Amino acid sequence: MRSWDVVIEVPGTERRDGTGAPERYRVRVTSIEEQADNSADGERVNRRPRSLIVSFFGTYARDVGGWIGVADLIALMGGLDVDAPSVRSSVSRLKLRGLLASERIGGAAGYRLSEEGRRILAQGDRRIFGHRVAEIRDGWVLVVFSVPESERRRRHALRAQLTRLGFGTTTAGVWIAPAHMTDQARSTLRDLGMDGYVELFHATHLDFSDLTEAVATWWDLPALQSMYQEFLDEHEPVLGAWRRGRGADGPERRATAFADHLRAVDAWRRMPYLDPGLPPELLPEQWAGSRAARVFFDLHALLRGPGLEHVREATGPAGPR
Repeated sequence: MRSWDVVIEVPGTERRDGTGAPERYRVRVTSIEEQADNSADGERVNRRPRSLIVSFFGTYARDVGGWIGVADLIALMGGLDVDAPSVRSSVSRLKLRGLLASERIGGAAGYRLSEEGRRILAQGDRRIFGHRVAEIRDGWVLVVFSVPESERRRRHALRAQLTRLGFGTTTAGVWIAPAHMTDQARSTLRDLGMDGYVELFHATHLDFSDLTEAVATWWDLPALQSMYQEFLDEHEPVLGAWRRGRGADGPERRATAFADHLRAVDAWRRMPYLDPGLPPELLPEQWAGSRAARVFFDLHALLRGPGLEHVREATGPAGPR
């Protein structure tokens, strides 16, 4: 699983068919970095190779000078079972979307992050690696919006973007997240030109409903639990293998570290965009998200160093600069 379909049911609204049932929206959720992954005609293609390449540039390329030759990128992605045509197609699409810029160095064709790409990945770093767990006493941020019926599609786009930021739904036109999401919500909505439709409020829950029960209605906690469990099923055994000592030190071990690390980053980096770091005391017992976070950050600590060594060895002294 590399992206998720989330159904948003908006209380207090009615379908146009007159049934009185609340409006429901199905949203394909990915992280900010993957907003460049749509094809020109709006349809999605197989973006697993493209997703891995975005993860590679976010995780490694900036630490080896920001530029990588196409031949070296093909060799590195080959270690993750991505073939050369998929690499070439993916980087071409990422260039068209403005994330990458082509550049020749020493006669070799290659790519580096564009300024926009650097900005997007830096924003992603803060969300992915600085994933924060809220405390109830911090309060909440409310996004209150009103979009006229004549701009129904824009209203849907606003709801979809709030879902991608990890907001929950309280009622029609009122969305909620832990207070630490305030700055990111403000920045993202302003960048998208949606700030004219919304107001932001800081809120404290005072009375009447049980907050734990309310959170379970504002967010789809079973879907989040399933997402985290899937991550654990795939990557917790990998962590166990490395803790037991996965192979003798050498090029092959570093190549394996690179592949295992990049797969983990690629799987994890979407999750902080779906879970805004809800207070643990409001979540179900045996919440898989806490364990999944420990697995990811332990893998990151163990494997990023040898993975970076592999990238440097693969690019060579005449590589990125």
